[in-house]
Amino acid sequence: MATNQWWQKAVVYQVYPRSFQDSNGDGIGDLPGITSRLDYIKKLGADVIWLNPVYRSPGVDNGYDISDYYDINPEFGTMADFDQLLAAAHQRGLKIMMDIVVNHSSTENKWFKESAKSKDNPYSDYYIWRDPVDGHAPNNWGGFFGGSVWEYVESRQQYYLHSFAVEQADLNWENPNLRQAVYDMMNFWVNKGVDGFRLDVINLISKPASFADGQPNPGEPYADIGPIIANGPRLSEFLQEMNANVLAGHDLITVGESPAATIKDAAQSAGLTTHELNMVFEFEHMGLDGNPAPELGKWNDQPVKLVDLKASLTKWQNGLHGTAWNSLYWNNHDQPRIVSRFGNDAPQYRERSAKMLATLLHFLQGTPYVYEGEELGMTNAHFKKLADYEDLESLNAYHHFVDDEKRVSAPTMLAYLAHISRDNARTPMQWNANLNAGFSTGTPWLKVNQNYPEINAERTLAQPDSVFSYYQQLIKLRHTLPVITTGNYQLLAPDDAEVYAYLRQDDQQTLLVVCNFTAMAQTRHFAQLPAQAKLVISNYADDRGDQLRPYEAKVYEF
Repeated sequence: MATNQWWQKAVVYQVYPRSFQDSNGDGIGDLPGITSRLDYIKKLGADVIWLNPVYRSPGVDNGYDISDYYDINPEFGTMADFDQLLAAAHQRGLKIMMDIVVNHSSTENKWFKESAKSKDNPYSDYYIWRDPVDGHAPNNWGGFFGGSVWEYVESRQQYYLHSFAVEQADLNWENPNLRQAVYDMMNFWVNKGVDGFRLDVINLISKPASFADGQPNPGEPYADIGPIIANGPRLSEFLQEMNANVLAGHDLITVGESPAATIKDAAQSAGLTTHELNMVFEFEHMGLDGNPAPELGKWNDQPVKLVDLKASLTKWQNGLHGTAWNSLYWNNHDQPRIVSRFGNDAPQYRERSAKMLATLLHFLQGTPYVYEGEELGMTNAHFKKLADYEDLESLNAYHHFVDDEKRVSAPTMLAYLAHISRDNARTPMQWNANLNAGFSTGTPWLKVNQNYPEINAERTLAQPDSVFSYYQQLIKLRHTLPVITTGNYQLLAPDDAEVYAYLRQDDQQTLLVVCNFTAMAQTRHFAQLPAQAKLVISNYADDRGDQLRPYEAKVYEF
């Protein structure tokens, strides 16, 4: 098994630029702000910074609607600011991974504006256009953000496909000229010196040959487009072509966001010998707490079942071992705060459960991703009013289920948003107890979490046993213990609903990882520990043997 790649031992720190650090008081995080905080990221021990999109964009979907791939969004600064950030990161031994969106672009992009003019210009087939059927949209597909995926354009007398917002038109990867334009653009950034790419919804780029109607959920007018277009027939071909035209010959880190990917899909896209991507983001463990009513999708406020979480993580650990590479994450800009979701954010348990969840994740095989503020144990925002939310997906869902369908009551939907909305991750980074948590001297674009006086970087860094210092220890262990990278994985007690325990083993050593997911004391005898077993790390100061205190995590080496 090829386990000697630098990115297999690396830890990635994700920066959501809009919410990280504002340097000019306009309430929006920016590139100079990120540059000013590089020493903080270096102190944590991370190797790579993943930047969410910083390209020119109208901001319909917070930068995932790109109008110019070759320019920086003025809200974030200038290309000179980006060059300075890249140079400053490299000076500190930090790498920069760009987030790029090539499934779709903004309708403000030059490519789309030209494409919409006529059916016979050089850009006419850069997007997916279809004729009306009986005067209506070409089929019944429904988008990720609700409603039909089709929008009519009078100048062409055709509909274009948009899997997400109306302003995000899907690119036509069947067109070789479009593909070459994408590769040229990616090479522009490689030549600048960036160290890799996170590819947004990359497994949606190959659409099915047939655009036939799909099967809607009961009572819904539209068929969910996700399963229809994910992992399409030419995906592997396109990724191998991208690899040959952009990635080959460069020592880059690549990860593809891949909703609905299976083990088989990931083994191909992230295969160690398939010449596509280094790894993928799969979503299975992030969908385990979805609503039992399928038409409500992810909108729910109930906790995940630990047995289900074990089964999912174990499937991916064992399924990709030796053939492909896992990405490991609890949080990102699209997921709520993990300590509120899978842990316990009550004051007496927040730090303990944050460390427990970190322990579980960081001893798995794969490349871990730490989302800004995760290393502080930041929590969900617990917003009370719809007016507090900015996220397009959340607002659309509220209006659809409450106002239009009247399927969910307003208080219930607000509870769902408080639990699972993307805005929970997007509240500004909590640096200190000063105005706006030290994020901005102006009015932040999104409200700061009200608990910032208690949870912030300045306070955390002053505590010797903080969540931050625990993450530092975990990252150091990943850098120094080969078994974490190369070892086999074995789940223990799969039906235990309170405790998650597993082994990591290679020819040299064995690690036993034990995590209590409850606020209750537990007693477990998973294995007779050898006399030479030693405690590697724990979120309690002492070890009481078989007893597991609330949210206790410990790792033994033998």
